[in-house]
Amino acid sequence: MKRRTFLAATAATLGITRSAQAAEGDYEVTRTEDEWREMLSDIEYRVMREEGTERAFSSDLHDLKAEGIYHCRGCDQRLYSSEHKYDSGTGWPSYWRAIDDSLIGTKPDRSLFMTRTEVHCSRCGSHLGHIFDDGPDPTGKRHCLNGVSLTFREAAA
Repeated sequence: MKRRTFLAATAATLGITRSAQAAEGDYEVTRTEDEWREMLSDIEYRVMREEGTERAFSSDLHDLKAEGIYHCRGCDQRLYSSEHKYDSGTGWPSYWRAIDDSLIGTKPDRSLFMTRTEVHCSRCGSHLGHIFDDGPDPTGKRHCLNGVSLTFREAAA
């Protein structure tokens, strides 16, 4: 067995990482692993399909202040509005709510020896990030997202 395969299998067994679990499920938009790999860069695939995380402060969307809508990179579903974006100081684009709760899905993430709430696109299952209970009013939530999972469309002037 190759070392990389052995380490990945061991980590998965321990719950440290998860493979392309986001590809599983009953979603309106589905693609094969090869189709996802062809349309996404390596980092986009790792984050969106393997539930990875981009480096803090690496996203061009982190400091973006323009008015508009953030869409899922995997299926173009509208997810978050600039009206709900704020600077959480964490290094990732953060929002205190989605446009509508039906546009996202959540599930427990028990990796890294803790339990967090994972958030994904309800249309294609792409991993977006995590939701924490330390956000601003009125929701008290922080949707801490990976910028590589999103595309931005500026509002018409």
